[in-house]
Amino acid sequence: QVQLVESGGGLVQAGGSLRLSCAASGRTFSNYNMGWFRQAPGKEREFVAYIRWNGGTNYATSVKGRFAISRDNAKNTVYLQMNSLKPEDTAVYLCAARRDGSNTYDSWGQGTQVTVSS
Repeated sequence: QVQLVESGGGLVQAGGSLRLSCAASGRTFSNYNMGWFRQAPGKEREFVAYIRWNGGTNYATSVKGRFAISRDNAKNTVYLQMNSLKPEDTAVYLCAARRDGSNTYDSWGQGTQVTVSS
């Protein structure tokens, strides 16, 4: 497993931007595929974005065109650039790691709060 720590959350007005970071330690980061998820109060956790070890990406429909996931394997960090934020993007954002070939995320961070005001 890897240990994951998110940062970069905060309060922003609608239309603004934030960049979240997720720092990984403990294993070879470049062997892991990374995901961002979010959970709003009273709602199920939902998928946001995904990046494979080779840089391939996938996004939830609700964020496509507004959010961008990237990774820097030299820094053991994955990022989520969030633009054109909406109040409905308000949630705790969590990053997760899974080994290539696995269907299970076996490491999760504690999350960082993102609040978008209208």
